[in-house]
Amino acid sequence: MAIWLNQDSKVIVQGMTGTEGSKHTARMLRAGTRVVGGVNVRKAGRSVDFDGMVLPVFGTVAEAMAETGADVTVVFVPPRFTKGAVVEAIDAAIPLAVIITEGIPVHDSTWFWAHASAKGNQTRIIGPNCPGIASPGKSNAGIIPADITTPGRIGLVSKSGTLTYQMMYELRDLGFSTAVGIGGDPVIGTTHIDALQAFQDDPDTDAIVMIGEIGGDAEERAAAYIEQHITKPVVGYVAGFTAPEGKTMGHAGAIVSGSAGTAQAKKEALEKVGVRVGKTPTETARLLREAFATVSG
Repeated sequence: MAIWLNQDSKVIVQGMTGTEGSKHTARMLRAGTRVVGGVNVRKAGRSVDFDGMVLPVFGTVAEAMAETGADVTVVFVPPRFTKGAVVEAIDAAIPLAVIITEGIPVHDSTWFWAHASAKGNQTRIIGPNCPGIASPGKSNAGIIPADITTPGRIGLVSKSGTLTYQMMYELRDLGFSTAVGIGGDPVIGTTHIDALQAFQDDPDTDAIVMIGEIGGDAEERAAAYIEQHITKPVVGYVAGFTAPEGKTMGHAGAIVSGSAGTAQAKKEALEKVGVRVGKTPTETARLLREAFATVSG
């Protein structure tokens, strides 16, 4: 199994005809993803040839879903248009929307998050400003490289795109059920907690890696949730131990104010509930191997 994305998932790409959308659609197809079309109101009715795979372009998400049975959309739309694209996906009640776009105003992210909630959370949002979600050997929705790991029984949830890739590569011999890059913006859809519970419920995930970073209190809240609800082994890594106070480091959400949001505070909160936290990604991978050995026999 996998969480949220599998070999049966039918994917559409909002912005498929753009430079980034086109490039990554081709990559997703090469990874075996069942991409069934794209959405661009200005190019509706046309088609795009990806090395012999001809995909139709639809005017709306609702039309694409009706014609193809799509249940996942990947959003490669410029920041100023992303709010409208996501709202359209939510209004069409597509089950999963993966928002790759970075630089989206926080007000817009807050708005479409609230809109999804008002619609009964029929659409799970991953992102924005994220690498997407990959279930190796099954499907890949986003920009996560498809050839850096193998299918396996580890679940990964991460704020950082590049650290997602590194951890997948470090543990490529064990492999992953699903890797979820949730993004590091101040307002995101799917959280560490959402992914942790999904991996807990997945019978084909034996152990979990959680990657966080400085800023906010998401990791502290995840620690409290792990203590109460997660029985599978969890190991963690928190990026940003050397970040200077008061500086943003990469993501818009990665800012430390006083003692709140520091890497040390997050590490202590996780370790307090039994999560072993590595000092480096490589050490974290080693800790995961040790935890995995105890549950895989």
